[in-house]
Amino acid sequence: MTTTTLAVLVPLLPFLGAAAGLFLGRTAPGFVRPLAVLPSLAALALAAVVAVRQGGDAAVDSATELTPTGSVPVELALHIDGFAALVAVLVAFVATCVQIYSTGYLRDDPRYPSYAALVSLFTSAMLLVVYSGDLIVLLVGWEVMGICSYFLVGHYWETPEARAASIKAFLVTKLGDVPFLIGLFALATDAGSFRITKILSTVANGGPHHPTLIALLLLAGVAGKSAQFPLHTWLPDAMAGPTPVSALIHAATMVAAGVYFVARLLPVFEASSAAMVVLAVMAAVTMAGSGLAALAQDDIKRVLAYSTIGQLGYMTGALAVGDRGAAVFHLLSHGAFKALLFLAAGVIIHASGTNSLAAMSRMGNLRARVPDAFWTMTVALLALAAIPPFSGFFSKESVLGAAEHAATGDTAHIPGVAGWIVLVAGLLAALLTAAYATRLWLLAFHGRGVEAPDHGRQPVAMNAVLWVLAVPSLALGGLAYRVLPDWFDGRDLTPTLTTSVLGTGVALVGGIVTYGAWRHTTALAARTPLGAVAAHPEGDAGLVEAEAIASHTPAYGDVASAPDPADPGRLLLGPLHRHAASGFHLDAVYAALFVRPVMAAASLVRFLDREVVDTYVRGAGTLPRLLGAAVRRAQTGNMQTYVSALLAGTVVLTVAVLLVATGA
Repeated sequence: MTTTTLAVLVPLLPFLGAAAGLFLGRTAPGFVRPLAVLPSLAALALAAVVAVRQGGDAAVDSATELTPTGSVPVELALHIDGFAALVAVLVAFVATCVQIYSTGYLRDDPRYPSYAALVSLFTSAMLLVVYSGDLIVLLVGWEVMGICSYFLVGHYWETPEARAASIKAFLVTKLGDVPFLIGLFALATDAGSFRITKILSTVANGGPHHPTLIALLLLAGVAGKSAQFPLHTWLPDAMAGPTPVSALIHAATMVAAGVYFVARLLPVFEASSAAMVVLAVMAAVTMAGSGLAALAQDDIKRVLAYSTIGQLGYMTGALAVGDRGAAVFHLLSHGAFKALLFLAAGVIIHASGTNSLAAMSRMGNLRARVPDAFWTMTVALLALAAIPPFSGFFSKESVLGAAEHAATGDTAHIPGVAGWIVLVAGLLAALLTAAYATRLWLLAFHGRGVEAPDHGRQPVAMNAVLWVLAVPSLALGGLAYRVLPDWFDGRDLTPTLTTSVLGTGVALVGGIVTYGAWRHTTALAARTPLGAVAAHPEGDAGLVEAEAIASHTPAYGDVASAPDPADPGRLLLGPLHRHAASGFHLDAVYAALFVRPVMAAASLVRFLDREVVDTYVRGAGTLPRLLGAAVRRAQTGNMQTYVSALLAGTVVLTVAVLLVATGA
């Protein structure tokens, strides 16, 4: 088969698996799991073959006109360069791991068939985004991911939290998609085509005509999809969905789409210095704010959600200084260790007997309970904290190195201020990342919470996936930074001495200070027992999630509602803790600026409709109804009455005529 044919099959196979899974879910449930795993596995194999054939050489381009439009054509096009080839492998790899993991995690869930089909459709949509060479086709995958996230986040629809989270995720991302769509049309109008290659050619020849406006419109959609400030608030709430869904959204789909889109069209953004500075500021605020918020969360999945927001900030920061190679390098390494973190969190959730929104302050004695999750999550947290030689160190240092080059003026067409903004914010984020990663590790595995009943060993499928993901989390970075430049524009990704020393130094400081704070708070909390708890009934991990979300309580016992006083985050953040824990009240700001005015406007419209419009309609019908009633009374059916009325009318008319004639 040709490379083009194989590339078409990569997104097509998961799509067919999703369709078959939906049709056979009820009639032939024995086929559901194979239809969930095998198409993703086949797509992974084909994506790897496509990557090997592409090999970082010239891009593979193929197109056919989809439909005549009379103006700007829409084409079914492929554009597979080194970035697309490797990102597709990441997407298929993580999706396969999630599908395998879910066979154990949701083994007793009655809605598993629809869940597995939606995950496959989600995967297909992201692969379409990755391979697409036409912006309209890319937009189709972009929007399909949005609706899939709505259904998957709301998988436990019986709970108000899941319903609210799914609606919020859909609306916030759609808020960014409206200007995004306008920007796409403006860009295509200037270029005369939706084809990515023709758009980039137009930029190289001095277009588009309004680069700043177009770039800012596109950034709105990117901010929504990739959960960047100020449209990031949906991502922490999306943790109400099943944990494997969180791994898929955070590691390989949805949030990665925005970063990948900017990397694809980076010359469009580079055409506007103002847009690059805006992108740098957005990345900086995202990195710093999410790091502080993560340090204040008690819920293990919300910590990881804010962590994802911050790591995406690193990627957008790399794009803001014009290095898409560093951005996609961090996207690849982050996809491996973030998927591992979420899936390990799923094991912890089951073992601790807590809920989907698992309170770390209530966890106890988990290191011996879940050794697979302990060791693999330790690897992933070290990669997240960018400690050498783990993969996160190499990819994060490539971002900081790119920011250093831009700050010192070594990168053409990039404002030096953008480099300084990203560099300073990146170093601060490195400190905060190490701090909240250390805090998570200490509270989850060395906490003093009450031990939950032992649910037994986790399914083999779940533990096996953890070890598979641990391999790239440990080894990907050290190998990739030497190989990837041949795939990524030839730019050097080797860590620089200055940023390596600074980045690793602040990370070590963050980890050590957090450990010291934990020791201090643990000593103070030793005299504060948490109390006894009752046993929680045995249950499947997914069912434990749903039940606990619904009850707003831990899934076991009667633990005191007060937080664990041994939380080092409270000591480190001090008075800032309360604000950071609520995401710096950004939801309250949105409620005041948007939700309440819209609700007030809706109430006004409802009042006008009921009291004004309906009153007018009712009034307009009253007079004809009264006249009809009067006429109806005259219709007695008595001939004498009709003749009498006729004679009376004749007399009246005669008199009237005579009066008129006399007057004349």
